[in-house]
Amino acid sequence: MSPKIRVTILDDHQGIIDGYLYRLNKNPEIEVVTTANFGKDIEPLLTRHPTDVLILDVQVPTSPDNLNPYPILHLIPRVLQKYPDLSILIISMHNQPSLIKAVMEAGASGYIFKDDRETVQNLGSVIEVVDQGGIHLSQQAYQQLFKKIPKESTPTRRQLEALSLCASHPDATTAELANRLGIANSTMRNLLSEAYLRLNVRSRTSAIAKARQLGLITPETPIVDLGNRF
Repeated sequence: MSPKIRVTILDDHQGIIDGYLYRLNKNPEIEVVTTANFGKDIEPLLTRHPTDVLILDVQVPTSPDNLNPYPILHLIPRVLQKYPDLSILIISMHNQPSLIKAVMEAGASGYIFKDDRETVQNLGSVIEVVDQGGIHLSQQAYQQLFKKIPKESTPTRRQLEALSLCASHPDATTAELANRLGIANSTMRNLLSEAYLRLNVRSRTSAIAKARQLGLITPETPIVDLGNRF
């Protein structure tokens, strides 16, 4: 039996957290291990509660004594450096293109708008996608990023290098792939996320398949049946 996906949630509205719990507790593959209402609590909680997927809101107070928003663009790379196998999913009401781009470049695996009801209703499936190394964006967030990256544009040489490595080592974690390339885990996540966007896909498997279809990376080696050759 596969272990459950362990989830930690940060949001300053308990009603929103309760809504996530209501949906996620129905999924036998997912376990919410802890929740928090202030940004300062995240790192201590991750230390005490091993987590696979961290759900973050963007504008959460730093602490009860400091109601300014916690520094999310500082927190994301910091926790990913300490927990390289962690996936971070943003669920926010903020739709500024520059913020979405900055959060994804910091190492997040997805950005969902709180008013994207269909996606929020299928939150468990989204968590499973990002836990497996994929990305997920609300359609509007996807379109916002395409203002920066033209649809169907070709991945860069470095992005194709990362995809080629993924194709050769399909069972490797993002951290293991980053180590092979000699780069930070967050850099590897960014390379893959940008490649997914350029190829208009949302998972590692789909990106590899499309890159092969377009002739951008080495095709899959055909399986040859040698049974009748001897």
